[in-house]
Amino acid sequence: MSVNASRRIIVLRHAKADWPEVTDHERPLADRGRHQAPAAGQWLADSGIDPDYVLCSTSLRTRETWKLAAHELPKRSRKTVFEDRIYDATAGEIIEVLQETPDEYADVLLVGHNPGVQNLTEVLAGDESLGDELIQLRRGGFPTAGIVVLSFEGAWKDVEPGVARLVSYFAPPQD
Repeated sequence: MSVNASRRIIVLRHAKADWPEVTDHERPLADRGRHQAPAAGQWLADSGIDPDYVLCSTSLRTRETWKLAAHELPKRSRKTVFEDRIYDATAGEIIEVLQETPDEYADVLLVGHNPGVQNLTEVLAGDESLGDELIQLRRGGFPTAGIVVLSFEGAWKDVEPGVARLVSYFAPPQD
């Protein structure tokens, strides 16, 4: 694949988590989250999005979200990397992880946490792509099991603030 190819960053916030007496990193999905995650996967499938590379936080709730969402997608074989640096990461730290993505991959799904995923989306999209989706995201926040699709042209090492355009936004029911 050319380094100047069209690429997509699909950002998925983990589904609704429970609050049992465990460390934050080991919090599992709540019942609502177990319904949200497959709905997010179904939205991806219905939108024709089936990423070839997945960067997933190592937390239990992100791993569970990805497992449930992935079952809704047609492709079963894809590279999945469980990345410690995504947990509790800032937008800048997530950008550094994205910049290490091999250029052979066009569509990368990132499964992470707020506020990092919302900040990442706003930083990458910048004010140049201030469309309805970005306005809705800024107004309503990045909900659990929400998805944002960003597109850009270039190599993964070129991911930086303002490089992308927000092209889709999905917010599942929160009840």
